[in-house]
Amino acid sequence: MSPQRAQVTGTARLGRRTKDLTKRLQPGDIAIIDHEDVDRVAAEALVERQPAAVLNAAASTSGRYPNAGPQILLDGDVVLVDALGPSLFEGIRDGQTITVRDGEVLLEEVVVARGVAQDQATVTAALEIAREGLSEQLELFAENTMEYMLRERDLLLDGIGAPDVRTRIDGRPVLIVVRGYHYKEDLATLRPFLRENRPVIIGVDGGADAVIEAGFRPDMIIGDMDSVSDRALASGAELVVHAYRDGRAPGLERLAGLGLSEQAVLFPASGTSEDIAMLLADEKGASVIVAVGTHGTLEEFLDKGRAGMSSTFLTRLRIGSKLVDAKGVSRLYRQRISTVQLLLLAVAGLAALAVALWATPGGQAVVQLMGARLDGMLSWFTTLFFPRATGS
Repeated sequence: MSPQRAQVTGTARLGRRTKDLTKRLQPGDIAIIDHEDVDRVAAEALVERQPAAVLNAAASTSGRYPNAGPQILLDGDVVLVDALGPSLFEGIRDGQTITVRDGEVLLEEVVVARGVAQDQATVTAALEIAREGLSEQLELFAENTMEYMLRERDLLLDGIGAPDVRTRIDGRPVLIVVRGYHYKEDLATLRPFLRENRPVIIGVDGGADAVIEAGFRPDMIIGDMDSVSDRALASGAELVVHAYRDGRAPGLERLAGLGLSEQAVLFPASGTSEDIAMLLADEKGASVIVAVGTHGTLEEFLDKGRAGMSSTFLTRLRIGSKLVDAKGVSRLYRQRISTVQLLLLAVAGLAALAVALWATPGGQAVVQLMGARLDGMLSWFTTLFFPRATGS
């Protein structure tokens, strides 16, 4: 923690689910979370809201694997205090003004919790320890992958279990949007693709809001419906609720409250919602599947912090070359020439053309003819508003 940020004061905002809390955060607030192994997506969402500090009841890096979240918070000039304990949520109420000082949390000058203030040295040390345990995580990942493959072999191999949907997908390109890594940049880069190909747009939970924020409308929303807004759910998109294998679907309760449950389709499957979105698009005959914000590397699978990410690995194998990952497209194809530079280039080209024309007799004749035509048009336009006076 830098000296100038050794003490901060702000309004406490509590949320055990980081992705829900970020919706309520205002610049200068103090975010109180219970998030072991803060991942990249959660950290970037927090930094975007510009809190003064993040207080974590759990360990931001547990040592399971080298997660990127704590470093992102430090780089965003956010005070980070770890291991404050679950009692933190009992001693502070949402909306109270609290102070964070050297790892201590004070409410009206009374210390209510003590934790570990993180700085560059502590975060670096924790990441070094976490890297030593990667081999164990790889073994667990392999075991989870095998379990998922055996449990979902019918869906992976034959598509059995995919529900019927009213959205026509067969033969059309499909864009699947997850609110994940670099989704904003990739959506902006894909605008020409969206205009020219008009793909079926599938938003995975909060990805539907990302689609709407980008100026488009989702054709389908797939997920457990816990992180998508009411506005997106009421946008007219077809709703596919990700259910457990036994048929339980907690997301239906929310849709029932909005009067949308009768229109919803259930998709019972294990794994993640982005997986079943890809499998559904593939099973229904998509010509190509473009993925935005999804998980594609081993680091991202581990960063997600759950065994279900093994399903994403197998899902990508199942779909094969039909899947095009848009991640990093915005960084690979950045516009090298600005709009102003293009305008200046166009003006310079027109000026050069005019000089070339004036340098030849034929060009001079063309310029004089165009000038005469322009003068005639101006005269005609003038007579519309100032008609000539007629004699008596």
